[in-house]
Amino acid sequence: MDIDRQHQFDRAKKYYSEGKFSKSEELLKSLIQTDPKDSDSHFLLANIFHLKGKIGSAIRSFKKVLELNGDHTDAMISLSVLYNDIGRYEEAKKYFEVADRKVKNSDNGVVDNHINKKFSVMHFEIAEMYFSYGRYEEALTEYSKAKALDPANLNIRVKIAKVYSKKKYFSKAIEELRLIKSDNPNFLPARLALGLQYYSNGKVIEAQSEWRNILHKDPDHKEARMYLKLSQSATEVSL
Repeated sequence: MDIDRQHQFDRAKKYYSEGKFSKSEELLKSLIQTDPKDSDSHFLLANIFHLKGKIGSAIRSFKKVLELNGDHTDAMISLSVLYNDIGRYEEAKKYFEVADRKVKNSDNGVVDNHINKKFSVMHFEIAEMYFSYGRYEEALTEYSKAKALDPANLNIRVKIAKVYSKKKYFSKAIEELRLIKSDNPNFLPARLALGLQYYSNGKVIEAQSEWRNILHKDPDHKEARMYLKLSQSATEVSL
């Protein structure tokens, strides 16, 4: 890519990461119009179509990526996820097996975990979209798939706890966060979320304890400091 195209593509990626999909899509379509063989732009656009639920457009775009770059394993995995989700299991299996063979035959050796993590990312992104629209049952299904494929990713488990909370399963949300905290005491996002769960259920002392613990480990943690200050102010007002 020349400098101007690279700058435009970087902006499109930034919009994508911020969830500003329409702005990203506009830039990517412009890039593709001037260079129809730009496989990177086709791939990012395909992901946007996927997240927007435009399955047909996503499939066509991922296939275009493979037409331009037959070794693009991420596009193969994405197609496998899409076909699996719409019940076209034979096609899903075909793309997965081709991607798996290519990864195993690469210079990096056998990295099946890499494949699983790629699947996990796709399911996580779909879950995030469902969550943002309040479709919590579908979000929980997709987060659970992501967790099964990448169990070491603790952020997924925190998200699952947040879905439980949205569905009013407060005990399950607290239980999940306590388990994460027990196994990974230095994973602060779980403690932060646990504090919020405690607070929303009227357990102010427990909530403040979690946030103080975070600040003990990370004195510059802005969210924990903010929540602690707000909870203390609310307590003083109620008294």
